[in-house]
Amino acid sequence: MSTSTLTTLCVALLLASGNGAKQNGQKNKKPKQIVPQIDCDVRAGKISIPEFIAKCPANCRETKHPVYGADIYASISSVCNAAIHSGVITNSGGKVIVRKVAGQSVYRGSFSNGVRSLSLPKWRESFIVSVGKPKKGVIYPSILEFLPSRSTSVKTEPKKSEQDTKNTKNSGSSSEKTSDQGHKEAKASTTAMTPTTTVTEPTTTPAPTTTTTTPRPATTSTQLPTTTPTQSSSPAPSSPAKPRVAPHKVREAGQVQNSQAKGPTQAFRGTSSYASRNSPRISPGFRRQDPISTYKRQSGAPANPAYNRVQLSATERNQQAVQSHPSTRFGEQDTNRKIIPETTHSQGTGIGAQEQELIPRVTETVSQGDPNCKVDIAFLMDGSWSIGKRRFKIQKDFLAEVSQVLNIGIAGPMMGIIQYGDDPMTEFSLKTYSSSRDVKPAIEKIVQKGGLSNVGKALTYINKHFFSDSSGNRGGAPNVAVVLVDGWPTDKVEEASRLARESGINIFFVTIEGPDENEKQNVVEPNFVDKAVCRTSGFFSLSIPSWFGLRKTLQPLVKRVCDTDRLVCSKTCLNANDIAFVIDGSSSVGTSNFRTVLQFVANITKEFEISDTDTRVGAVQYTYEQRLEFAFGQYDSKPELLNAIKRIDYWSGGTSTGAAITYAAEQLFSKSKPNKRKIMIVITDGRSYDDVRAPALAVHRTGVIAYSVGIAWAAQDELQYIATDPDKDHSFFVDEFDNLYKFVPKIIQNICQEFNSQPRN
Repeated sequence: MSTSTLTTLCVALLLASGNGAKQNGQKNKKPKQIVPQIDCDVRAGKISIPEFIAKCPANCRETKHPVYGADIYASISSVCNAAIHSGVITNSGGKVIVRKVAGQSVYRGSFSNGVRSLSLPKWRESFIVSVGKPKKGVIYPSILEFLPSRSTSVKTEPKKSEQDTKNTKNSGSSSEKTSDQGHKEAKASTTAMTPTTTVTEPTTTPAPTTTTTTPRPATTSTQLPTTTPTQSSSPAPSSPAKPRVAPHKVREAGQVQNSQAKGPTQAFRGTSSYASRNSPRISPGFRRQDPISTYKRQSGAPANPAYNRVQLSATERNQQAVQSHPSTRFGEQDTNRKIIPETTHSQGTGIGAQEQELIPRVTETVSQGDPNCKVDIAFLMDGSWSIGKRRFKIQKDFLAEVSQVLNIGIAGPMMGIIQYGDDPMTEFSLKTYSSSRDVKPAIEKIVQKGGLSNVGKALTYINKHFFSDSSGNRGGAPNVAVVLVDGWPTDKVEEASRLARESGINIFFVTIEGPDENEKQNVVEPNFVDKAVCRTSGFFSLSIPSWFGLRKTLQPLVKRVCDTDRLVCSKTCLNANDIAFVIDGSSSVGTSNFRTVLQFVANITKEFEISDTDTRVGAVQYTYEQRLEFAFGQYDSKPELLNAIKRIDYWSGGTSTGAAITYAAEQLFSKSKPNKRKIMIVITDGRSYDDVRAPALAVHRTGVIAYSVGIAWAAQDELQYIATDPDKDHSFFVDEFDNLYKFVPKIIQNICQEFNSQPRN
């Protein structure tokens, strides 16, 4: 082969490989990321994709679509407003990456970037947002898949439902007869009906509607769930029907109060009125699974059968509740369950698909409860053996009715129950249930634990464990503990109650069948009610002569626990003050020592609960003249306040302490709130050029509690004139500025001791 031929072949091969590489390069070119546009109201939970990118429009902040949480948001939050809240985008809009994560037990609200996020006790799914810049090689879907938000076709099975209903009623009648036979003299066991719900649904994610803009309603076909009751028996501890005889509560054998002749059925006649008032009315053929939605009965739909019954047994009420609306704990729904709105097209409604667009959609109502009764309540129920099975059932019925009257919800009262005997036990915490309809069946399932009546142990337990952030304590709501006690406690309550009161817990005592004159010798601690309650004025205690008269106290008790203005034990030594710091900025202090004084002021401030409704702090710096650094309430959060203290500039000049005290009285204490304790802390390093006695006496007369802190060349006699009596508790002196920190715990301790020693009448 000639040289020219070989050269030609090599050139041909090089050209062919170059064209192939070019074609392969074109094939491997990265596809361009297409970012779908979403509206301001789109919630992360409505998109079926676990991680996606989207573009938010401008001005979403003005729409005020709700956001729940901070950093990690509940899936019912607006994606765009959550992105603004977190700082990922501004109100001008932009790209955002959304990644779904597991649900949280609590979501804390906050204010950030002009968006106020709300708190939420619990939700099934969460998401986090990040800047909309995908990582190298990552391509997100260009089309978002939305979960169906509305159903226009519903398959109903009326014959099957009627048959299931008939079987359920027959089962209920049989259970009721069995219950009546076993409860004539003494209840030996309890049979409960446990609802089992079967739903025919796809096991995967519902078929999404594909779109690149605002999601349109999807048409789905769902077979309605049918309910089949299953009997499950759980034996309860047997108890004689005779009067109580217990070793720790000595009563004469055979002693029976007259009111005991009436059975609990008569004592609680008509209790179904509370259940009827709170039971939802829903149309036949469908039901909503969302426990926080508003329920309405459509026109033409028959009422729930429970409304046509005058008196129902407990078994029948439970069965009808299972048929009409199975209780679902807040935030624990099946994430694959379809929600069928009430404005769907069903048999006999006469509403077409086009007409449905004109009907307002039922929105998820997260804020529930009575806002005029925003309290966190713990009910301590007596589970001791002395109470007996019959009275324990009366106690449960009473608490169930209380839960309905309270109108429980995250915007109103939240309720938990502790049962105590030998030791306390939480039946459910403040965050477990967020509606009255969920609390009632939970109370009915409580089983008596037995033992003694150790109320003191129970009060210690709620102080250390129950009213905590992890248990659902909201912080901004007063803490209330209502103790139900049969007869009298079997341990001492005074010390445990004192510690609970100092923690801000308002203790109520409901004493049923308390000790008579012959039984008082058996009481462990005389006057235990006055030693336990928040105040001894009678507002915090109720005495009931018989368990069968307990129901009469329902309305008075609810009215009292909701009267937040009279829940005075919510005020503690750390959250009920107006504190004014009067700081010497004279030339003798010096820049370095002045920073040490500011650190001393900050260390004291850290110990208090700071907000506009809690402790407020103001500051005055003085030389010959005076300067208001900041007023009461100017900074209503602790971080802002500590930063403001750090930013105070050293002034330098003379020392006129008397004029500074008068200035603080005019500029700060004249604007103090009536329900705040007024505290002044004067810090100086030398003798004043003016008189301090007259100004100090003037502020003392207005109720100001004055502390004086002297350093180095401060005059001891002036410190004593400034301080409130006794001087040893309110006047302090150190040789060097660096030793100021030693007095921080002493000042806090004195403030709290004075607060807690106030009269309790």
